[in-house]
Amino acid sequence: MSSLIDPPMDDTYRSLGYALKRAQQALRGHLDTQLRNIGLTTPQYSVLAGLEFTAGLSSAELARRAFVTPQTMQSIIATLERDGLIKRMAHPVHGRVLTTELTPDGRSALRAAHEIVANAEGLARNAVAPSDPETIYSALLRIAEAMR
Repeated sequence: MSSLIDPPMDDTYRSLGYALKRAQQALRGHLDTQLRNIGLTTPQYSVLAGLEFTAGLSSAELARRAFVTPQTMQSIIATLERDGLIKRMAHPVHGRVLTTELTPDGRSALRAAHEIVANAEGLARNAVAPSDPETIYSALLRIAEAMR
């Protein structure tokens, strides 16, 4: 009898890694589809959410948080700025450094996106542990820590 803990050697698709990736891809696909309805991508949401808590994050830090390259982040920032969701201005002390902040339109888009993300995360939690939502979160974080 096989399980995810002890998959058969001839079934690589019944491994923990494959199941995690499949779940991540399903969540990302769901978010991409739903966020597209309000004119955002998942990485754009990540940038807006990051700026909500820490205005002025560097492009490099935003890229790390959004799991994209610095080059891709430059494109994301340019699009968000063009769409009026963020504004960039010279740092008051270090004039060559640009700070990035949400605009009122960015805050409005972020509120709508937060609702979409909360609904998606609710679906995921309810699929695994509807009576104990902390179970899935803590288990995934333990896996991430174990891989360090």
